[in-house]
Amino acid sequence: MKLGVFTVLFSDKSFEAMLDYVAEKGIEAVEIGTGGYPGDAHCKIDELLNDSKKLQDFQDSLSKQGLIVSALSCHSNPLHPQKHIATEGDRLFDKTVMLANQLGIPVVNTFSGCPGDHEDAKYPNWPVSPWPNDYQEILKWQWEEKIIPYWREKAAFAEQYNVKIGLELHGGFSVHTPATLLRLREACGPAIGANLDPSHMWWQGIEPVESIKILGRENAIHHFHAKDTIIDQPNMNRNGLTDMTPYSDMKERAWYFRTVGFGHDSKEWADMISALRLYGYDHVVSIEHEDGLMSVEEGFTKAVETLKPVMVKESVGEMWWV
Repeated sequence: MKLGVFTVLFSDKSFEAMLDYVAEKGIEAVEIGTGGYPGDAHCKIDELLNDSKKLQDFQDSLSKQGLIVSALSCHSNPLHPQKHIATEGDRLFDKTVMLANQLGIPVVNTFSGCPGDHEDAKYPNWPVSPWPNDYQEILKWQWEEKIIPYWREKAAFAEQYNVKIGLELHGGFSVHTPATLLRLREACGPAIGANLDPSHMWWQGIEPVESIKILGRENAIHHFHAKDTIIDQPNMNRNGLTDMTPYSDMKERAWYFRTVGFGHDSKEWADMISALRLYGYDHVVSIEHEDGLMSVEEGFTKAVETLKPVMVKESVGEMWWV
């Protein structure tokens, strides 16, 4: 298992400067954005797809630092009811899969997307209550008419390119829990898996270790993010977990993101790493930073310091003691 970082943290640095910086910190893998919400500061996808020299230079820069790419990430909403938004996300996903294939990168990370509630909708509709029954009707239409048909096609496309799809389980999108991920995987095939981020499990009331077990039993974890969350219980009592308070108003929010180790201690992170290994995950733990209380550099450094001691680097082989 390798320790990595989602390089969107360092979008202010050039590609080479970013690689120098993270390698000096002991990072072994990078997750790189190709556009969409993460931006494309370190990967101009059209240039790389159409210029073999630039593609080779990109690979050489990584090799020089001894780094691998754990995933390419193109988080967007390809099911957005506004066609121009959906089309942009769809085209970016296809290009990212093709680039991942050319570079030998195993995973493309994104969101499942969230449709509207009918064909002429303008905005996504994320049902979070089973009643009144209108919400059940919306959910049924979304899954049968939009979500499953789209991702069935994309799963087949990714399989043609020998790439796995890591859907980040994130509130506001149709796939946001282990159950919704497994529902889509059952309908679309094993190319669909999770980019599992424990920070999004905590705020939904899901224990991350248990989510690892649920998904790990199905071999459905394709990638893993490292980001923490803290619950402010008095605010949770008032606002509930679907808190719409702006992220910037941290004093009033029911929960907010923290750097690794500042929401949950190293023992809980060790338990997650151990559960990942128990269920066969041996890829990358990719640090993400969305902590409103400390700088990117400080948060990233503290995350590395917390995770390095609990990473499992070597498999056991034979159990010599039995």
